[in-house]
Amino acid sequence: MRIISGKYAKRNLFTLKSQKTRPTSDKVKESLFNSLGQFFTGGEVLDLYGGSGALGIEAVSRGCSHATLVDINYAATAIIRKNVALTKEEDRFSVYKMSSAAALKKFAQDGQKFDLIFLDPPYAKQRIASDMQKMLAGNLLTSKAIIVAETDDETQLGEIPDFTLIKVHHLGKTIVRFYRRAE
Repeated sequence: MRIISGKYAKRNLFTLKSQKTRPTSDKVKESLFNSLGQFFTGGEVLDLYGGSGALGIEAVSRGCSHATLVDINYAATAIIRKNVALTKEEDRFSVYKMSSAAALKKFAQDGQKFDLIFLDPPYAKQRIASDMQKMLAGNLLTSKAIIVAETDDETQLGEIPDFTLIKVHHLGKTIVRFYRRAE
């Protein structure tokens, strides 16, 4: 797996050798970022189920200002830190070893707001809808925030209250859904 485009392009990333994580393939990552508009002018990113940190690092590589990367797994956060070190700009990243619920609570207490959020929980623990509701309740979303939710093709999210589904991509067995807060 590698960083596809931007400032850190072509750098190979470390991945966790485990059944507990599923790194987003380069093909899915490329399609996802093509849909988002390729490059960014600033913005705060949250990857709530960081794994290797690839999505957040890719977003910063493409112009986002800062990425907050969270994972509950010790080995995953160690890999994320190694990958962040590859950028040689560690100050543009924050890495937390904690549960998604604890992270969302902390970020709400700290008054943080995010412009781009990646939700890619392990398939066995679909928590996307509840995480999105917690983000709304914690006032963690900027007015134009986009939430990118990645699932397998068997997971049905249904309608999520207070959010609008703006785009869906089917990429093999992966489905990527893009949401905005409903107006």
